[in-house]
Amino acid sequence: MLILLDTCRVDALREVAPEYEFIPSVESILSTGGASAEWLARTFDEQHRDEIADTAFLSAQNHVQQILDTNLPERDSDKPLPFKALRFMPSVDLEDVGKVEYIFRYEPVGEEGPYGHPEGSTPPRYVTDRGIQVGRREEYDRLILQYHQPHTPWFSTALEEDRDLKYHERDWWNYYMETGDVDTIWDAYMSDLRYVLDDIELLLRNIDAETVAISSDHGEAFGEYGILGHTLGSLHPKVRKVPWVETTATDEGSYEPSIDEPSSERVPREKLDEQLKALGYR
Repeated sequence: MLILLDTCRVDALREVAPEYEFIPSVESILSTGGASAEWLARTFDEQHRDEIADTAFLSAQNHVQQILDTNLPERDSDKPLPFKALRFMPSVDLEDVGKVEYIFRYEPVGEEGPYGHPEGSTPPRYVTDRGIQVGRREEYDRLILQYHQPHTPWFSTALEEDRDLKYHERDWWNYYMETGDVDTIWDAYMSDLRYVLDDIELLLRNIDAETVAISSDHGEAFGEYGILGHTLGSLHPKVRKVPWVETTATDEGSYEPSIDEPSSERVPREKLDEQLKALGYR
């Protein structure tokens, strides 16, 4: 099982590692991309078609359909050149993946479900629940779970305090440009990292996997070398170097998930565009 934490930095995971028994040590590897879409295009490639055919990929990131679904109508006029180039990479088609679930459909941005915040993104519990169910009920050689956290918007503290998101939690780029306050930004980012790791702790006690890797599709730059965030093709060390943790999981049967599989219908392009815009990708 591979667990992906979107935008997770090596130093961030090392900072919280002593708080979690399932993180014995944090190594690092180089990601195949500087952003989620690039990671997808380079990871789900023709070279690994056989392995991909027996892989279940459950993602809270909506790039999976945008990159791998060749039946999705293209509208390249509003895409940057590097993004257009991803469509020409030798990636497999969506139909070649053993199983794909759009976890982000459980709680679209702007809707408040049982676990989330109306200004937040897909909460980790949806990914955890579906990961446990697929792990218990279905037979795949590999299971990839892609959580959205600790990617912005950072909503875990606002959820706990039952309030709206603050400026730095929903729009940290502009907050940073106006204030230069990295400490407040880092605290919010780390809060969401702990938020998702708490759920992963639950996951690892309720699924059987002899080998578990915890990593990220890419990291995040918080002003180092004058760079903010992450971009396609980025070679920034805080973006391309990602954590790598090896652990294991044993199903103790202590938790029964309640989230069922969403509709398998493809998400309309308009809905994808709305989510990308809400999450700051457009």
